[in-house]
Amino acid sequence: MNEPMPDVQNRPDHREIPLAKVGVKGLEYPVQVLDKVKKVQHTVARVDLFADLPHQFKGTHMSRFVEIFHRHREDLSMPRFLHMLKEIRQDLEAESAFGSMAFPYFIEKIAPVSKLPGIISCQCLYKGRVGQAAAPSSEETHFTVAVSVPVSTVCPCSRDISDRGAHNQRGIVTVELELGPFFWLEDIIHLVEEAASSPVYSLIKREDEKYITEQAYDNPKFVEDLVRDVYSRIKDLAQFPHFSVEAENFESIHNHSAYAYADYRLN
Repeated sequence: MNEPMPDVQNRPDHREIPLAKVGVKGLEYPVQVLDKVKKVQHTVARVDLFADLPHQFKGTHMSRFVEIFHRHREDLSMPRFLHMLKEIRQDLEAESAFGSMAFPYFIEKIAPVSKLPGIISCQCLYKGRVGQAAAPSSEETHFTVAVSVPVSTVCPCSRDISDRGAHNQRGIVTVELELGPFFWLEDIIHLVEEAASSPVYSLIKREDEKYITEQAYDNPKFVEDLVRDVYSRIKDLAQFPHFSVEAENFESIHNHSAYAYADYRLN
């Protein structure tokens, strides 16, 4: 009979140094997430998965992070991501498990005049933690979702002081939401686009370009306006105990970006 292979990770360590996080970083994997229109969307994620390691253990079992994630890859809705972290925590007998998953989320955009369809990408990020709570046999969880939405803005100052137009630029608005009730990524993306001077599109014709530039010109926004308008719209939803909004405009007449940030926390 073959001798059992030694489990080096479980050997004792005598340096008495606990590690806050050990695990795998930069794992690239095909996954499935929920899609409001098509029910399920296939995308590719970049994943970090960690657990704490008590001082008495030499190492963790790195393969188990990937093994558990592989089992969940076809159902990584927001609540299921936390279930996956709970399984990591239990399997590794850790006090806490941590994870993040960054992925492009694709939505179809219809050009405003020609009605031609195109696809745009919004970068999304899940971040979660599952840990031991003060009460016996209970857990504390924390989960946030971030989505970065490309938009277009027209400078109000430039429009008011110039005789022949105004400078405009593409920007990125990033909203990070602490999970409350279930929500659709598409709804947050649409909310952000409505607060900008104009959405952006991947496919437009000349008649669309005329409509979009005139729409943006009639709706100028400083980066400060953009953040405040998105903030107000999200707060009015009364769904999220904590959220943040940041915007970066890639200025067309400066060699730097314009930036604004706001943070909300209930109580």
